[in-house]
Amino acid sequence: MRTSGERKLCRHTFGTGLRWVHMTNAPDFDLDAELARTDDWAHDRADDLTDDLTDERADDGFVSGYLEEADPEEETLGAIELAERHALRRVAGLSTELEDISEVEYRQLRLERVVLVGVWTEGTVADAENSMAELALLAHTAGSEVLEAIYQRRQKPDPATYIGRGKVEGLAEIVRATGADTVICDGELAPSQLRNLEDRLKVKVVDRTALILDIFAQHAKSREGQAQVELAQLNYMKQRLRGWGGNLSRQAGGRVSGGEGIGGRGPGETKIETDRRRINTKIAKLRRDLAAMSGTRETKRQERRRHQVPSVAIAGYTNAGKSSLLNRLTGAGVLVEDALFATLDPTTRRTTTLDGRVYTMSDTVGFVRHLPHQLVEAFRSTLEEVADADLLLHVVDGSHPDPEGQIAAVREVLAEIGADKIPELIVINKADIADPMVLARLQQREPHSVVVSAASGEGIEAARARIESELPHPGVGFDALVPYDRGDLLNRLHQHGEIDSLEHTGEGTRVSGRAHADLAGELAVYAV
Repeated sequence: MRTSGERKLCRHTFGTGLRWVHMTNAPDFDLDAELARTDDWAHDRADDLTDDLTDERADDGFVSGYLEEADPEEETLGAIELAERHALRRVAGLSTELEDISEVEYRQLRLERVVLVGVWTEGTVADAENSMAELALLAHTAGSEVLEAIYQRRQKPDPATYIGRGKVEGLAEIVRATGADTVICDGELAPSQLRNLEDRLKVKVVDRTALILDIFAQHAKSREGQAQVELAQLNYMKQRLRGWGGNLSRQAGGRVSGGEGIGGRGPGETKIETDRRRINTKIAKLRRDLAAMSGTRETKRQERRRHQVPSVAIAGYTNAGKSSLLNRLTGAGVLVEDALFATLDPTTRRTTTLDGRVYTMSDTVGFVRHLPHQLVEAFRSTLEEVADADLLLHVVDGSHPDPEGQIAAVREVLAEIGADKIPELIVINKADIADPMVLARLQQREPHSVVVSAASGEGIEAARARIESELPHPGVGFDALVPYDRGDLLNRLHQHGEIDSLEHTGEGTRVSGRAHADLAGELAVYAV
């Protein structure tokens, strides 16, 4: 039976919305007794752990899972970058929201649905299909899902709509039927062509140049690479400013225009002129920043020239295996991915020949057919690594349907940057998956070539020996007796010279061979 105090507490508690339970038959609670019951818990747990450990040691087949994991410190920088790039992926086919998506943070979360359009002006049907297949790979790399691809035979693209008025109507039907939200054209479109196509198709239209610039923007990692891509994008965008209705034709200036005169040139300047002026200002700033960054690269090149260190540049078509070849030859550990323009930032590694001579090997950005002129200009400081090299390794994908077309496209860009006079060694890569008949045909057309597989290591040693034989050799002969206290001279001879004979005598080291003029001049005082 509850007392009046208990009844009062119960009524107060229910009035506040809480529930109160009064245990009238509960035993008395003793804190000391309860704590004493927990004293044996730790001992029981320790005994259980000891028994488990004894059972595990008795099992001879037990292998700890922690021993199988790779040490994070042993992972290369390329592996880390590749894991970061693939850290967020979209599972295709599970999307339940198909419309009304206006903006996403990551391109991998929602693939743009695109239709590819090309104009075939020259070459064979196979050339046109290879070009469209390459455009599809570019679109996939940029984060798109290709729905349809069409191309048209014309003497030249239509100046108004790229494919002609009648074909635009057919393209509009394809866009509506497939539900595409983007059309990608295999060529660089004029601003008027872009505007006319978007007005008639009612979807976004992108040309080949904008597509490549978008891929570069996604893959640029270094500060210099990001600045180069931004410069190329601004140069492309400056001529293609457009807006809806008359937005860009509004005049600014004074209080009448809503205060837009501050920061503008005054009354009469339109919004498109203001935007173009701001883009020009940004372009000028980026050019100054890139000039300062290229100074560091030029200093490194001058240091190599001063020590007369030979340099080898790896160039070639995108996804031909340049980074894989660099990793195989030097152990650089740079990012390797089966994608177009996977690596943009140049990588230079120092390596040695079998006889100890030091030389450098540099990986460069990949080339592609119709490489945008804006990119060539923006990456000129990076491409100077190719123009200043002593030997050019031209990597070709032997498994590609048109390797000869790749060679021609790369040599066209090399001529544009002034690197067509550099000694060239053709490296036909991917021999493990290429057709032997194609490899034989390429070797017949390019006698100065080697066949390798950067993935399996086939032909790498032969290629290394060929590279070392193609490096520039010192031209001044010497025969000297170097004192034992001038070990620095012998070390420099091993690194930068060629030694024919070496003998240790009582007076010093008798050495003969060839060296560069400055090193041979230092050895002249010890000549015999």
